Amino acid sequence: PRPARLHAGARREYSVPNMLLTLAASCLKSKLTAAKSAGDSLHLTDLPRYARETLGLFGLNISTDLLAGADHKVLDKLRDAADKASCPCLVLIESAPLTFGSDDEAKAEAAAERMRRVIQAAHRLGCNATAVAVGDDTSPTALQNAADRIKKLLHGADRMELNLLVMSNNGLTKDPDKLTELIKKIGGFRIGTFPDFERASKAADPSHYLRRLTPYASALSASTVGFKDAPGEPGFVHTPYDLVEMAKTVVSVGYQGTLAIDYRGTGDPVVGIERTRIALTAALGKEIEPE
Repeated sequence: PRPARLHAGARREYSVPNMLLTLAASCLKSKLTAAKSAGDSLHLTDLPRYARETLGLFGLNISTDLLAGADHKVLDKLRDAADKASCPCLVLIESAPLTFGSDDEAKAEAAAERMRRVIQAAHRLGCNATAVAVGDDTSPTALQNAADRIKKLLHGADRMELNLLVMSNNGLTKDPDKLTELIKKIGGFRIGTFPDFERASKAADPSHYLRRLTPYASALSASTVGFKDAPGEPGFVHTPYDLVEMAKTVVSVGYQGTLAIDYRGTGDPVVGIERTRIALTAALGKEIEPE
């Protein structure tokens, strides 16, 4: 199939070459759940302005666990806040893998129903994509089962002008070649992948992983885990894996979508986000400058 392409609706005032840096809201979960008395908390509807004005980022990826218990009014308020801040909600990510490949029809239907609700929520938030991981079923029929069921979901996503992105997971989609095989079986313009740097780092060949999945990607998770101080500019380095090499790899295959900063390490997440932003812009060959 033709690889999907996602064009974020945010106003581009700052740029990395051909890309837009955005925020994975999950890395600020500790601030969203902090007690108000701690003086360090954020409300969900504060996120767009905080991402734009404090972090210098231009869109949000939201995971469904952050929306637990949210009704239509909450979703509408978040969308309106994102519009006002010019920091749109771009991707709604289902937090738990879903059992699309199961031979158990009841389990598979429950997974499909859950994803239908996620797609509807993504549409209400104004997203242009939703993402999900396939459960780790490795039975002989799992690949075809998953393809058939996701294809049906894709019809609903297409009517709402949403891309449906499949994330790598243990089992069926751990191998990037298997994941691309699944994408091809599903077919269609709005199906794609959602590569993740941390998961790529755990592959036998991280470069091959990214080169196989990125051409089908319309969003990408630039996840980071930890930095240590180092001499020179910018004065620190990402230690668990080579962030520079991963960033350059996705550029080399022509990726022009969003890069969502997702700091998953310890310590102050704002410091981790800022270091990730600096490292990415340096890796991609230019400092952030006004267009």
